[in-house]
Order: sequence, then C-alpha cells, then structure tokens
Amino acid sequence: MTDARLGLTVTHRRYVPYSHAHYAGNLVDGAYALGLFGDVATEVCIRTDGDEGLFASYSDVQFRGAMRAGDVVEVTATVTRVGTRSRTIDFEARVVCRGRPDRGESAAEVLETPIVAVTATGTVVVPPPA
Repeated sequence: MTDARLGLTVTHRRYVPYSHAHYAGNLVDGAYALGLFGDVATEVCIRTDGDEGLFASYSDVQFRGAMRAGDVVEVTATVTRVGTRSRTIDFEARVVCRGRPDRGESAAEVLETPIVAVTATGTVVVPPPA
C-alpha cells in the first residue's frame, strides 16, 4: 500500500529584496535559500501531519547558481519518504524572474528557462500520532 503523502509537492514564490544582498553583484548568501526551504517544509508538515514539525537535518545541499536581489525565486518541496515520525523532502530553489539593471533601474524579465540555484535533501520530524 502506497502512502498518500509520498509525492506531495508544495511551492512558494518570493521576491528577493535588495536588503538581503550581502556580496558584490547583489548576490544573496546561500543561507537565504535554506530559510526558504524551512518555510516550505513547514507547510509540507502542516499538510501531511497537521503540525508544523521540526527540521532535523540536511543530508545534501548543492549551490548550483546565483541568487540575486531583485530575483523572484520559486522553492519547491516534494516528500520522497514517509517514516513513522520522519519525512524526507527534496528541495529545489529556482530563479524564475531576474532584475535587469542594464535595461533600467527597475527593469526585470521572466526567465524562459529558470536557473536552478540550490537543491537539497532534508529530514523533518513530526510528533507521534495522538
């Protein structure tokens, strides 16, 4: 019997404000994506178990592309394993829109092909069933 929670996918989108840029070129540190992964994992736990759950660990994190202030980032979490109290989740953060200061101060574009910025696999835990 297959657990109906397997394959559940939750997606959030967020504009990356300029106040989060820490490096030259308006780059945002990788921890920004990990914070977004925590937010989307919380919704996964609410949907699967009716509880916010706790993030226990990451087994893999890969920084693959730049995230910049002015980007719109789409973060997706997919449940890949369901244990008694733990859930394994695959995460992906993609840049779907990017600022274009070369075209004007507030210019931006929707990217034809999103940029995969960060991928990860993590484990969350939830309380035992009542």
